[in-house]
Amino acid sequence: MFHKEGHKIILVTFGIVVAAFLLVDHLIPIKWLSTTIMIVLLIFLILILQFFRNPKRKTTLNDLQVIAPVDGKVVVIEEVEENEYFKDKRLQISVFMSPINVHVTRYPIGGKVVFSKYHPGKYLVAWHPKASEENERTTVVVENKSYGKVMHRQIAGALAKRIVNYAKVDDVAMQGSESGFIKFGSRVDLFLPLNSNVKVKLNQKVRGGESIIAEIHE
Repeated sequence: MFHKEGHKIILVTFGIVVAAFLLVDHLIPIKWLSTTIMIVLLIFLILILQFFRNPKRKTTLNDLQVIAPVDGKVVVIEEVEENEYFKDKRLQISVFMSPINVHVTRYPIGGKVVFSKYHPGKYLVAWHPKASEENERTTVVVENKSYGKVMHRQIAGALAKRIVNYAKVDDVAMQGSESGFIKFGSRVDLFLPLNSNVKVKLNQKVRGGESIIAEIHE
């Protein structure tokens, strides 16, 4: 299954690859060269299909747990000052996505969307320390009575040129359901209450909608 955000790109890419195959076969008589070009084009198509895949995930709903919003690798676990919404200290956990990861963004907790904002910005590499505050990004805060408020921030990287955010204020968010999509590599930051019990480690790989990032006790 492929994500709806990729349908147009997949169709256009498929058409270009098919047309290129026909042209190469007709215009390049050197067999090894034409075969090499066709293999490169086929790999390119496979990478596009890989990027826009949208596998089903089995989310175990739990209002006391925060789950991974995306696939990728945990690159930050630290206490920071969050200045956009909370304006106090929060626990930041960041997940970096490579171009081959699934790029669907999922709600880390269920509850009510209380904040959703888009920010234009730069395209620094996603692991840059200032990317969270200077890059193009969207910030979403979801609240439930058990966990409180949890922020997730989609951040564009050097390759990502479009962030899609479905979250709107007053929406009812279901944990693990789609909240957006980031095209071509980036990262997502989570900002949690300081009393959260972190369940991941640096450099650990996580699966969006399934891996438990943190939990809290009532």
